[in-house]
Amino acid sequence: MIQASDPARLPLRVSCIQFEPLFGAVATNIARASDLIRAAATEGSALIVLPELASTGYVFESEAEAAALSEPVPGGPTTQAWAALAVELGVHIVTGIAERADGGLYNAAVIVGPQGYIGTYRKAHLWDQENVFFAKGDLGFPVFETALGKIGLAICYDGWFPETFRQLALGGAEIVCIPTNWVPMPDQPAGEAAMANTLHRAAAHTNGIFIACADRVGVERGQPFEGQSLIIGPKGWPLAGPASRDGTETLSAVVNLDEAGRKDLNTFNSLLRDRRTDIYG
Repeated sequence: MIQASDPARLPLRVSCIQFEPLFGAVATNIARASDLIRAAATEGSALIVLPELASTGYVFESEAEAAALSEPVPGGPTTQAWAALAVELGVHIVTGIAERADGGLYNAAVIVGPQGYIGTYRKAHLWDQENVFFAKGDLGFPVFETALGKIGLAICYDGWFPETFRQLALGGAEIVCIPTNWVPMPDQPAGEAAMANTLHRAAAHTNGIFIACADRVGVERGQPFEGQSLIIGPKGWPLAGPASRDGTETLSAVVNLDEAGRKDLNTFNSLLRDRRTDIYG
């Protein structure tokens, strides 16, 4: 296995799959996403990211409905299906899932790879009605050592908090994969690009990391989604996307994760070294 610190690492292809999950149609959503994953793998993608709550849909109407669509991780059928596909194709997959654990429900993301299940992240910052159905994440911001490199996870509204990316960068993350369900922001002008695009480009730049955002599209129970998935390099410039607002698309970019370790901006300035932890509150 190639370790994250191995100087011989080669560039890898990353893909973000943007599609429209159907609410409650878990088997259908898994089948549709699996077809898209297979297509991305055929094109050479080694790391593939799906949207937030990709297997269930997003707009729950009751806690009972959320509970009925949740599953244990990693033993539930959805995680098992993704893990089996990752093993079959020899790829890494990151996807959103409704997790049931310890008597609570979590908006979670799982990462699976060629050897199966790798780990789980639970959304730390809950958006709007999520606070009714889900508990706040309690696993911190883990960074997973994989054969590809050091991978961090975040979900949607987590991206509004600079601390999310700083914690992951300090933990050694080279790329952060973000399953997301972005919605229009308050007072958003018609036709304006998703606020998330600006926030995540800034986060990539200020932490010197790759960020791969896979959003969903469509309208679910009256809630429109933004689309505009994108992949960003460690200097903050888009490598692929933004995608459309309403179409099924797979964005792909070839990245060299070693570039995330190069935090210097010039002779004098380095993003993490220049932090003034002596005067921060």
